[in-house]
Amino acid sequence: MQLADKKNWEKNDSFGFIKNFLIWTFTLTVSLLVVGFPVGFVLVSIGVLMVIVLHSVVPASAVLLVTGGIVALNILTVIVGAAILTFKGINPREVSWLSWLHGDAEPSHESVYASCPLTCELDK
Repeated sequence: MQLADKKNWEKNDSFGFIKNFLIWTFTLTVSLLVVGFPVGFVLVSIGVLMVIVLHSVVPASAVLLVTGGIVALNILTVIVGAAILTFKGINPREVSWLSWLHGDAEPSHESVYASCPLTCELDK
């Protein structure tokens, strides 16, 4: 009986580990797309210069090499970051700035409609 309970616990632990990794991967990808726009602009600028330089050496595949390198660098950054956060045991639910991720949004104000002074009871 104890063996069966232990195996279920191990399955849940590995499931939680994979779930946290996937949540971190999603969060870091969204952050890279939204917040990392200036970084992307710098990467594209450097990539264009690299294509110009590599075009004299490898004319047929300079664009493919540089584009593949930039995409691989972005993917590697997201995966390594998610792996580090997961291995450190940081749960995405414990991070305060990720409240949008698990639906705990706290509205900063209440809606006031135009007809409210006539139909609503105002608490003052």
